[in-house]
Amino acid sequence: MATYLHTMLRITDPEQSRSFYEALGFTFSRDMDIVRDGELEATNYFYSLGDDENVLELTFNHDGRTYDLGTGYGHIAIGVDDLDATLGQLQEQGIEPEREPYRVREGGSRICFVRDPDGYRAELIDRSGK
Repeated sequence: MATYLHTMLRITDPEQSRSFYEALGFTFSRDMDIVRDGELEATNYFYSLGDDENVLELTFNHDGRTYDLGTGYGHIAIGVDDLDATLGQLQEQGIEPEREPYRVREGGSRICFVRDPDGYRAELIDRSGK
């Protein structure tokens, strides 16, 4: 039997990324340094969401490299209790949606996308039934 553990994203600024993901409701769990041949190579930052522990791993490589998102990556999805309230709280922290909330199909949930400091997309899905 398989069990989902986590998603890993490479980041370029741990503090900006931490602020962004905590604004989305993630809780910082722990960090772990990766040392190779006596040199600090990378640091992994783990985040939990609700009762799900360590579901997001953000990896910062200390060599200063940058990354291309590529065309294969889509987004992570996060259910929120009230999309409008969540967007208001995010806006207070300088996080703006890509566009206004919308429905993919009639009767479907309202959704909206935001981007983290490295350009990764996060889909917010309204669970209020509005």
